[in-house]
Amino acid sequence: MEYEAVIGLETHVQLKTRSKMWCACANEFGADPNTRVCPVCLGLPGVLPVANAEALELTVLTGLLLNSSIPRFAKFDRKNYFYPDSTKNYQVTQYDKPSTLGGYVDFEFEGAIARVRITRAHLEEDVGKSTHFDRFSGVDFNRAGVPLLEIVSEPDLRSPDMAFEYLNALKDILHYGGISDCDMEKGMVRCDVNVSVRPKGETKLGAKIEIKNMNSFSGVRRALEYEIPRQIEAVKAGKTLRQETRRWDDDAGITEPMRTKEDAHDYRYFPEPDLMPFEPSDEWLAKVKARVVELPLVRKQRFISEFQLPAGDAEVFKNDVPLGDFFTRAAQGSRNPKGVANWVINNLRSKLSESNTTVAEIQFNPGHLQALVDLVDSGKISSKIAQEVFADVFATGESPGAIVERKGLAQVSDSGAIEKICDEVIAANPRSAEDFRAGKAAALNFLKGQVMKLSKGKANPAMAGEILERKLRA
Repeated sequence: MEYEAVIGLETHVQLKTRSKMWCACANEFGADPNTRVCPVCLGLPGVLPVANAEALELTVLTGLLLNSSIPRFAKFDRKNYFYPDSTKNYQVTQYDKPSTLGGYVDFEFEGAIARVRITRAHLEEDVGKSTHFDRFSGVDFNRAGVPLLEIVSEPDLRSPDMAFEYLNALKDILHYGGISDCDMEKGMVRCDVNVSVRPKGETKLGAKIEIKNMNSFSGVRRALEYEIPRQIEAVKAGKTLRQETRRWDDDAGITEPMRTKEDAHDYRYFPEPDLMPFEPSDEWLAKVKARVVELPLVRKQRFISEFQLPAGDAEVFKNDVPLGDFFTRAAQGSRNPKGVANWVINNLRSKLSESNTTVAEIQFNPGHLQALVDLVDSGKISSKIAQEVFADVFATGESPGAIVERKGLAQVSDSGAIEKICDEVIAANPRSAEDFRAGKAAALNFLKGQVMKLSKGKANPAMAGEILERKLRA
């Protein structure tokens, strides 16, 4: 019997706010332990939380980017549990009335567009971070109270690779939208995996196993590559899998049992008494909708359809937003957008890196690149001369046409002038001329190179080749 995996993911993302969720403590990474705390985020008696307005906006903005619906009533709840890294013994979260519902993420997978449905994205607070030493453990509460968005997917994923691609697509969306910096090394994105197996063709779900707190997408993939075969082997052996929580040991490459999985009633949810329900107005929603950006996949598809770019070029401009925006301005109305893309990807990127310059600091008009491509396509300058012209454009901001005129770089297409240069080259290189007549085609390229050198790159290379070949065959 053939089995399939059924996978759902819970992705926890720290929001890009200046302060924490309920207090004015700085939301920043890397400070000395327990130096970004106050009575509110430490949960001391008598304190009152105040919701972070930007966190509320970023949560709803995420919902809009994920094609979710935005309820007109949301509330916060207390989720009761004890862990050493939680000072309050409860977490403020959203349970039955979250700020977003439904939605989906479309992404490229195995040559097609896959879709994973979103159950909800709800707002909560992060907890502190435990660090274990040889003889003791320490807890840093700087992270406690940082706004945390939990994005829960439907169980639509079927393989470790699909889960990996979904997570990367989700990360791209969140980064594009300014929701989070998504720096996994700083713990800004973490993931819990829910996975079960069942015979192919069945609709009933198997026992759900949760794998907790993985801090890399590759770790998620590796954990699933281990856990799915483990479950299939157990089922085939007649064992009964039960709902439980396991941990991923990245060094050993295995999952290990932690505890049986709690149900919702174990957490004793009840409405947070210190926070009012959230009821967004039309004006507030309009303000958030104004922050919606073009999604990464839509952007890539636009570059392909609007500019007829190959997928590889479109991927570059999807991943580098400023560079893609510069290309868009440079290629607007161009007869050869692919040529413009080549200059942006191959030449402009190289110059930016070499000069340690950002796209925002570029001194020349984006239209100058289109003009440069037109000069080459029309035969007015050669590709080699175009490199020299581009260097001047980048350094001075002057237009390509003005540089060509000022420096006398226009390509020579006068057949009489080129014939004269070809005669000189043939006379100066009799052996290469004889080699070509003897059937060595490569000799023509050498002679053509000599023509270009003698003309200082100005001779029309196509004409030079034709004239050389005619003279040598005469």
